[in-house]
Amino acid sequence: MSIELLAPAGSPEALDAAVGEGADAVYLGLKNFNARMRSANFTYAQFEAALRALRRMGKKLYVTVNTVFEQREADRMYQLLKYLSSVGPDALIVQDFGVLAMVRSEFPQLKIHASTQMNIASARGANALSRHGVSRVVLSRELGLEELRSIRAETNMGLEVFVHGALCVSASGLCLFSSYLGGKSANRGMCTQACRRLYRCNAEKPSGKNGYYFSPADLQLLEHLPDLAAAGINAAKIEGRMKSADYVGTVVSAYRLVLDAIADGDEEKISRSIAQGQEILCNDFARSKTTFLFNGANCDWLNSAQDGGTGISLGAIQKVQGTADKRRGFVTGSVDIAVGDSIRLHRSDDSERVSHKLQFVECINGGCWLSIPDGFDKGDRVYLIQTRAMSKRYKPVIGKALQCPAGGGRQPGHEKAPPVTIPKKKSETFPDGLYVAVSSVSDLYIVQSSRPARVMVSLTRKNADQLLGKGKSGLQPLPFRPTEMILVLEPFFPQAVAENIEHTIGELVDRGYRHYVVNNPGQFSLFRAFRQDVQLIAGPWLYTFNRWALSFVASLDVDAFVSPLENNRQNLERTLTPANRSSLRSMFFVPVFAWPPLFNIRADLGPVYDFKTFSDNRDEHFSLVCDREGSRVSPQKPFSITDKIPFLKEAGFHRFIIDLCGPPLKKTDYKDLMRAVNDGIPLPRAARFNWKDGFFNSGD
Repeated sequence: MSIELLAPAGSPEALDAAVGEGADAVYLGLKNFNARMRSANFTYAQFEAALRALRRMGKKLYVTVNTVFEQREADRMYQLLKYLSSVGPDALIVQDFGVLAMVRSEFPQLKIHASTQMNIASARGANALSRHGVSRVVLSRELGLEELRSIRAETNMGLEVFVHGALCVSASGLCLFSSYLGGKSANRGMCTQACRRLYRCNAEKPSGKNGYYFSPADLQLLEHLPDLAAAGINAAKIEGRMKSADYVGTVVSAYRLVLDAIADGDEEKISRSIAQGQEILCNDFARSKTTFLFNGANCDWLNSAQDGGTGISLGAIQKVQGTADKRRGFVTGSVDIAVGDSIRLHRSDDSERVSHKLQFVECINGGCWLSIPDGFDKGDRVYLIQTRAMSKRYKPVIGKALQCPAGGGRQPGHEKAPPVTIPKKKSETFPDGLYVAVSSVSDLYIVQSSRPARVMVSLTRKNADQLLGKGKSGLQPLPFRPTEMILVLEPFFPQAVAENIEHTIGELVDRGYRHYVVNNPGQFSLFRAFRQDVQLIAGPWLYTFNRWALSFVASLDVDAFVSPLENNRQNLERTLTPANRSSLRSMFFVPVFAWPPLFNIRADLGPVYDFKTFSDNRDEHFSLVCDREGSRVSPQKPFSITDKIPFLKEAGFHRFIIDLCGPPLKKTDYKDLMRAVNDGIPLPRAARFNWKDGFFNSGD
């Protein structure tokens, strides 16, 4: 069975390039509810014309509906899905369980693929979604070849993997950084690429050194396509809905060359095609390349000296002349450039990045004078991102009249989404009050002074061993009984972990640990053998931002929910209306304090970086915590709405989480925090995250 080559179509021109170079399928977004809201995307008329044309060619089209939606948007989501059901794309790529639930209930004829944002990294996760009508999963990018082989051996689900393009340093679907900085959530298609920014390391050395510490190289698995084919992967996906048509055409042509050779089965031809493809990709105007974690754990995909810019570096601006619209900058070097080429400029302090089409070029010995936008100056860096001369003309997939982004075509209607019921379980397992979460067993001795209603402990390998008494010290007396503890599973649940943890959970259940927070769809199956003996809480990483998502997750037989960390007061009130809030209050936990994990990184960066704190150009400070199980970036200014607890109680909520996972916990800090909680006063040096203002939305 051949691998499907799936290409991005962020614009009609990119669609032409993808099809012209031999993609088997394309994926594109419409004007809302997709994870690349900053790309051009397609009008409804363009989309329908593209779908008709691709069907005539025997190619497929997938529509991205891969963001989470708030309760206020339920009607709009229903209208979009009804429209898509009437048009009939080959599949929808989705993240939100609410979208999955709405499709299954109202539009079962639509085919569903699980987005990489859904964070599926194990066969357990794939099989869990298969039972709910999902036909393909786009696996997390952080997996190695052996894990992919293991997943294929344990599931019949269609498997899709990214093979080329930009990476995020954070595990798929688990980045909160952009959202924390101003509500522009990656889960809402508004990512501002915090991983590409310039940061300054602090404290550990007399003078902090600037670096692009979290800006990864671009993925390239061209030479590993034979391995992916042998592993039984169904689709090879190219990232790049914000990239130019030239980029899409270049990359598709290289991967098409190798996949055709694999289909022929000639080893010599395969080797030759890989070499030819690699030569083609030297002109893709992208960053340096990496195989990421495909060949095992390493950190060669990070280079703090690389600023993360896309394109061919022309260096820094050496001199500037002119003003306003006639501003020009001089760069040294011998790269051929001309009027009509496109460049990207980066401010030296990384505060802004702007694309610009050259209106003036004058090359002299040793460099060139270029037109530059007003506001850029000496020291700012310049990258060539596309040349007018290299642009290849492709046969249009859709008619010329539809190439420009105008109206036309059918439109979603104005229907109301039908009401949805949320299954309820009457349980007295979880008492009212404060729940305190910690990242290590040793922290339990610090928080025992306040005697919270329950304590929540991260279920890492180290903590599990300590709770089970494994290791040199054996079983030590703990300040809380197993019945007073809730164990929290990590949201990133890769195949390597999934293969080993079920036995550990069995041991913990036998020792009396009966309460667990589940943060990944694949984790529910871990408790199948003793479901009657445990109570499960749906964690914040399951992203229950709407009643449809709550309904879906409740159907998985959970006993309670934790509100997502990105949630806001207005959406929480809309989701749990006065009519249903009372019946759900025994099932809901509201986080009121946390150091939100902004990046969840599947790599121990401790051996790479010798700092524990860093800051950005706005003087915001962050912590980096590393261990063998991965790395985590948190703000040093925590999220806190502890002073809102009285209001929340009046609104019908009675269980609140103080999450202390993050920087090392200090006894004095904990005492100060609990004193403020008990006094009902706002914490100094704290942030509200999205609680007050909600998600940024350009349409608001």
